[in-house]
Amino acid sequence: MHSKDTWFGQPRGLTILFLTEMWEKFSFFGMRALQIYYMTKELQFSQATASLIFGTYAASVYLTPIFGGVIADRWLGRRRAVIIGGLLMAVGHFMMAFEPLFFIAMAFIALGNGLFLPNLPSQVPLLYPKGDPRAISAFNVYYMGVNLGGFLAPLICGALGEIYGWHYGFGAAGVGMCLGLLIYILGGRYLPAEPEREQPVAASQGAGQGQLGMLVSVWFAVVLFRSAYEQTGNTLAIWADTSVDRLAFGWQIPVTWFQSLNPMFVFLLSPLLVRAWDRRALRGHTPPPLRRMTQGALGVGGAFCLLALVILLSSGAPHAVSWVWLFVFFAVFTLAELYILPVGLGLFATLAPARFGATTIAAWFSASFAGNFLSGVIGTAWEYMTPAGFFLMIAALCGIAGVLLALIHRWQQRPVASRLPTPLVRHPAD
Repeated sequence: MHSKDTWFGQPRGLTILFLTEMWEKFSFFGMRALQIYYMTKELQFSQATASLIFGTYAASVYLTPIFGGVIADRWLGRRRAVIIGGLLMAVGHFMMAFEPLFFIAMAFIALGNGLFLPNLPSQVPLLYPKGDPRAISAFNVYYMGVNLGGFLAPLICGALGEIYGWHYGFGAAGVGMCLGLLIYILGGRYLPAEPEREQPVAASQGAGQGQLGMLVSVWFAVVLFRSAYEQTGNTLAIWADTSVDRLAFGWQIPVTWFQSLNPMFVFLLSPLLVRAWDRRALRGHTPPPLRRMTQGALGVGGAFCLLALVILLSSGAPHAVSWVWLFVFFAVFTLAELYILPVGLGLFATLAPARFGATTIAAWFSASFAGNFLSGVIGTAWEYMTPAGFFLMIAALCGIAGVLLALIHRWQQRPVASRLPTPLVRHPAD
């Protein structure tokens, strides 16, 4: 690929996918930043009811990609799936501006996301020829686009919703989705062609069994991790509203703005982390993906332990914890996240057969479906536990996920033959 075909040293298509994903996540996280507060303050749902609705919705947007990936791989193709899905999501976001359409709007967004979510990132590996070293960091660059949109969303949609009215925030989310679609359509000439529908090359039985077993095992560990990770938009958001002193330099920080800290740190820390990993790779030290994912799960657990310790050391009075500690929490939380989520996405994308790229990506996101639903169920315990006790429980879930990933990594290091059942061999003399 010649330099004239690149932007910033990467294929131009990566920039188109980056910007499309940025605006899609602006719309998605813009709505999400308002969702829990809208339900508890405007619609007057109880905390437990709002938590279950939040978890069910968050789960559904990761369930529908399972069907969206299959539909795209077999019939629609990736580009048409992205465009149709984006249109459905845009309609859903605009519907959120009308209270009677609240549940219908969430259904539109979930269905549209099912077509959009697996088919955009599955195009990333197709931008690079086989063996291109730039492909190694492609998903880290893509993940920055995800989080740039997530950073801007609470600042704009959250502020509009809190200050001027919920419907203005939801409307801004719809505008963001339309911008993402426009960029995707206009930049279509830089995107990869649809892969041919050839039959996949058969792998050896041992390698196939080992790979499938590893992916399934990782899936279960990520489900457990996501049930803890997703509390940042649920119970952590409620705690921040009631227990954090948000006064800074004589000004009250809007509570939705704290949802921008995680994507902000992703955007700031990702280049530094990728550079450090590249330097280690040049010296011949490249930790396997599962080892990095183990470190990520344990690191997120450590962030929740830190939060629990801060709460225990505070007076326990309303707004007794400084907003600075929430800032520190998200810094640690995000650094650990970068070791597990983009690494896991890249792992599934790398192992995806060309014919089933969107379906394999959907399998990765289906772990988010189960994890998000479980997070909503776990969130109902907030009413019956102290904040410190609840966050320690969340830390323990991350720890268990980390141990599972470590065990999977050890299992993967064993030779393939030792992981297969020993065949019954009959000698001629028997």
